[in-house]
Amino acid sequence: MADIVKIDDEVFTTDDFIKLLKLNGRFEQLMEDILRERLVVHAARRQGITVSDEEIQQRANEFRRIHGLHRAQDTSEYFKALGVSLDDFEAFLVDMLRHEKAMALAVGEDTVKDYFQLHSPRFDSVEISHIAMDSEGGAREMLSYLQDDPDSFQEMAREHSVADTAERGGRIGKVLRGSLPPEIESKVFNAEVGTVQGPFATGKDHFELFRIDARQGAQLDEETAAEIRRMLRDEWLAARAKEHRIEML
Repeated sequence: MADIVKIDDEVFTTDDFIKLLKLNGRFEQLMEDILRERLVVHAARRQGITVSDEEIQQRANEFRRIHGLHRAQDTSEYFKALGVSLDDFEAFLVDMLRHEKAMALAVGEDTVKDYFQLHSPRFDSVEISHIAMDSEGGAREMLSYLQDDPDSFQEMAREHSVADTAERGGRIGKVLRGSLPPEIESKVFNAEVGTVQGPFATGKDHFELFRIDARQGAQLDEETAAEIRRMLRDEWLAARAKEHRIEML
């Protein structure tokens, strides 16, 4: 246990810090982030990923520029204030560089392209809007009304939807396969553009109507690439976690 800060006679320790994180709900997310980073570093070591002195020096120079540490004395005083040694700093840089190299191999551009080619139908998308109502009867009445007057969808969403999207006419925007419950996805992705599907029971006592605004075949744009990288990263990290015994102490 170490002291972190003192306010008058009150000393705030590392134990106090951990307890506060747990009580305000931030501990688990912080630990998950740290665990992910360490799993990547361990994997990089196992894979024999190395870091050169030149790479370490370049990253150290970038760090100093970002933090305005223009002189050696500035750097020394900065780390002294943090309670961090130069060896700690170098180890941090090595781990950071290994992390970047390992993730570049796991979710690099070629890997993303290969995954997209093998699973392209999964990345078909539709643009949708919805109206959420608190009764099935009301939702069915709304469906009947919209079938007679489809152009009034946005107006009806603003006036009657209980969802937060009401203020923008019920617009949800682009969704990929897997983003909706299966019973809704099967209807929405097979419906014609401009049609309204539903009502579907969603959440507690809510019934939704969905309008298909547009349809787009799978494209490897930045949004899709980001989603693929996220999926590959999660799968890769899950596999790495199985290689270790992880205990929360």
